[in-house]
Amino acid sequence: MSITILLADDQELMRMGFRMVIESQPDLSIVGEATNGHEAIQGAAELSPDIVLMDVRMPELDGIEATRRIVASDDRIRIIILTTFDLDEYTYSALRAGASGFLLKDAPPAELLAAIRAVASGDAVIAPSVTRRLLARFVQHLPDLSTPEPPSDPALETLTPREREVLIEVARSHSNAEIADHLVLSEATVKTHVGRILAKLSLRDRVQIVVYAYETGLVRPASEVGRTGP
Repeated sequence: MSITILLADDQELMRMGFRMVIESQPDLSIVGEATNGHEAIQGAAELSPDIVLMDVRMPELDGIEATRRIVASDDRIRIIILTTFDLDEYTYSALRAGASGFLLKDAPPAELLAAIRAVASGDAVIAPSVTRRLLARFVQHLPDLSTPEPPSDPALETLTPREREVLIEVARSHSNAEIADHLVLSEATVKTHVGRILAKLSLRDRVQIVVYAYETGLVRPASEVGRTGP
């Protein structure tokens, strides 16, 4: 069954490039295009694509607000934010808005295709190494965790001690294999724990686990670890 995609980018050449790459694959199909946030919202409602490739900066309505509205109206649709290094300040807001991850606009075609398939299968776009790099770049946009009592969430109490351990490992951008090795578990068990964490905390995917863990103070930016601990 084909994965359907809506392209949302105000640059025609960029859309053409994405279309050429995507339509070369038999399991992917583009069902529509949008040049601004309003068109993206309308297209998502009318076409119900599996994936929206969403540019951040677009006229009339930006990609972050468009993402927020699309996810609110249909949480089955997955959003991949298109960004560049000089737009990292938008990434945290985009993930909070409900995006399943992000992709750099200059990513190789193979990375774009892998990201689309990963998100369509329910995983996140952000690979562990990329997560670490991005957290380092937009650390100043994370909540202030320097206070003695960082924000928390009663839902954390529903997690078992093992689930909390796994959550922290995911938030530190470790893969299932790395978590399994560190906690002496099978990868299947780790995957089961991740699924339960997502369900208990009402989160969409691993990307939101990272955001949640930083917001609640379970983990801290690398620059603070030496002073205050994880």
